[in-house]
Amino acid sequence: MTATQLSTTPGLTSEQRAKQANRRLHRTEHRWALAFVAAPILGFLLFTLYPIGFAVYASLTSWNGLGPMTFVGLDNYVTLFGDEYFRISLYNTFFYMIGIPIGLALSLLLALAMNRRIPGRTAFRTIYYVPVISSLAAIAIVWQFAYNGDFGLINQVLAWFGIDGPDWLQNTATVKPAIIIMAIWKGLGYSMLLYLAAIQGVPASLHEAAALDGANAFQRFRNITLPMVRPVTFFLVVTNIIAGSQIFTEINIMTPAGGPEFSSASVVWYIVRKAFKYQQMGYATAMSIVLGILVFVITFIQFRLNRRNSFSID
Repeated sequence: MTATQLSTTPGLTSEQRAKQANRRLHRTEHRWALAFVAAPILGFLLFTLYPIGFAVYASLTSWNGLGPMTFVGLDNYVTLFGDEYFRISLYNTFFYMIGIPIGLALSLLLALAMNRRIPGRTAFRTIYYVPVISSLAAIAIVWQFAYNGDFGLINQVLAWFGIDGPDWLQNTATVKPAIIIMAIWKGLGYSMLLYLAAIQGVPASLHEAAALDGANAFQRFRNITLPMVRPVTFFLVVTNIIAGSQIFTEINIMTPAGGPEFSSASVVWYIVRKAFKYQQMGYATAMSIVLGILVFVITFIQFRLNRRNSFSID
């Protein structure tokens, strides 16, 4: 019934006709609102909630990825926690995260340098950002050659100083630090760019007022710059932890066998190996669930710590 029909309906006062018209208008608006939110809701159900539910069920089965699933309950998880290789790969994955604070510190120092009026700073910013947009596979291959113990560039440079460099990727003591160095170099430009934007957003009046009060450069950096860039630091820590827990390409290309004595294997590398080489898809899915829970817990702790620090600042 249209508004014109309502206005001609006998027995209705003008106030009743107005209320019915408003109700009809609200119903129309609600239908359009549901139509607009239907797409993201369906996308969440199809591409997030359903895969998670399927993965949880698959982790409770014995499945090769193609054939029928055989329900085995918690057997995969019992086997998982007794798997020595899983523990080693989990340790390696968290060891790689040592590079996160090192990379953030270097990025902040570079951002402070790039914020100064130095000749060619635009060119330097571009050079530092090139690895970020470069293919990770190509970069891993280049670094693999650089780390070669016989003719690698790094050992050639060390030889100029009379140092006999090791075979970096074939030595249990050097393979993880070698991969960490490469990962830091790869992500340096991205973190630097975010820090640079945050530093440039700090009001100059704060530094001027602190300088008038007698604060030196280090005091201004500690009490003004660091608190102002804390949101960027929090964002980078969380995203780097999530990305670091999924490290795979570097391992798979630079040490395709997982390094000497499994010393470079990451959790995701081990998951892929179990799923697609040995066709233990159910067991690999169980490892994925455990890894996802660990990342969720770590991220949740980071959010809680950030909220507590924010309250202490306020």
